[in-house]
This record gives sequence, C-alpha cells and structure tokens, in this order.
Amino acid sequence: MSGTRLTKWVVAIPLAALALATVYPLVFTANVAMKTRREYVLDRFAPADSLHWANIVKAWTSVGMSRYFLNSVIVVACSVALLLLLGSMAGFALGRLRFRGSSWLFVGILAALFIPFQVIMVPLARIMAGTGLIDTYPGLVLVYVAQFLPFTIFLLASYYSTVPQEIIDAARIDGNSVYGVYRRIMLPLGAPALLSVGVLNALFCWNDVLISLLMMPSAEHRTLMVGVTSLRGQYSDDIPTFASGVLIAAVPVLVVYLFLQRQIADGVTAGSTKG
Repeated sequence: MSGTRLTKWVVAIPLAALALATVYPLVFTANVAMKTRREYVLDRFAPADSLHWANIVKAWTSVGMSRYFLNSVIVVACSVALLLLLGSMAGFALGRLRFRGSSWLFVGILAALFIPFQVIMVPLARIMAGTGLIDTYPGLVLVYVAQFLPFTIFLLASYYSTVPQEIIDAARIDGNSVYGVYRRIMLPLGAPALLSVGVLNALFCWNDVLISLLMMPSAEHRTLMVGVTSLRGQYSDDIPTFASGVLIAAVPVLVVYLFLQRQIADGVTAGSTKG
C-alpha cells in the first residue's frame, strides 16, 4: 500500500504543477483585465482592488473586438460546415469503398499532413490574389478547408473503416444506393466522430493567426486572434485593455474545452480501436 501511495504522489505532483502552469496565465490575464492602469503600474501581480469591467467594455466596443469576434464566428462556422461535408464524403469513400487508386489517394492525403503551411504560403497568396479572393470571407474559408481537410478525411476514414461491413451490405440489399448508405447509415453512425472532428477544426480555425493574417490584411476583416495580436502595438501603454482583448478571445475556447473535452479526446483517438 505504501508503494502504491508513493506512486500516486509521484504522478500527482507533476500533474498538479502542470495544471497550475496552465491555469495561472489565464488567472493572471483576468486579474490584469480587472485593474485600472494605475493599479497595474503600481503592482502588476497584486489582486485587483475591484472588478473594473470598463476595460472589457472598451475592448469590446471602442477597440473593435466585437467586429473581430463576428468575423471569426462567420469564418469558423462556414469552414467547419464545409470540412464536415467534404470530409465525411471523402472519409466514407476512402474508408468503406474500394475503387481503383483509392489506396494511393489515401496515401497522398496522408502526405499532405506533413507539408507545413509556411512552405506553400507564398504561392498560395499569389494564387488567391490573382483570383481576387484576398481579404474576403470565401477566400479565407477555402484556405482553411484546404489546410484542414486532409486531417478531417484521415480521422473520418479511420472511423468509418471500423463500421461493420454487414451493416452496409444490409443497407444495399434493402435497395439503398451508395449515396443512400452514406446519408441514411454512415452519417448517423458517424455523428460522434463528426462532432469530435468538428470541435477540433473549430478550435484550429479559431486559434489561427498566420493564415488569417495572410488572407485578411485589412483591419475591417481581421479575425479575433489577429485583432488581439494587433492590440499589443496599439495599446502598449494600456496593458489592462490588451489583457481584456486576450480574455475575450480565450473565453470561447475555454468554454469549448470545459463542455466538450470528451469529444475532443474522442476526436484525437477516432478510429484507433475496432468495434
């Protein structure tokens, strides 16, 4: 028993330290956001004397975080919807159907996962500029879909490959076409995987800075994360306002992690087990 307790403490102490290191920056940011500029200059680490909500109101209204927030919601919603639609179709085809070249196609999709975005960003920007899609919602949505579609197809194909073949055969005997099997059988069965992959893609798109900064250069079309990075230069002498912007950007992600952490974990391991 003593050895078991010692093992538990050996595991618990590093995990507690990791949890503290993860939570402290958020607590520190929230504390700074609640301070006045004078309180921050006097002691940045001391607890705020009172909840000073004016900084968050200023960041939301005067600084333009509300507009950036709306831009992110529009782009993320459209990107995730397209990713799930295209990814579920391709995942079903590559996971359950067998056609000439399907194995090589799947290998090519896997290979795309190993190409860093920095390698293709310059030619991509030239192509998007030539088609007039720079600084537009459709342009950013298309780039997000192209960037995260291989990951989506890989996870959904892995999940669909675990569906018993007998279910598909029974649906075909009942007269369903391939599209009917996809719509009536695979989509309902794949709902847990679709939810998990949708949450992961939403977090990827929401937290992105590089792609959004490249595709949306104007201040009017900035996404939330790009807007937050721009605050650091504009409000270098008003750290509480900058911290308020960071807090506004972090709260949605924190809420998603708190309420959908199981789906996020399931998405990472989708298709890793049979049954």
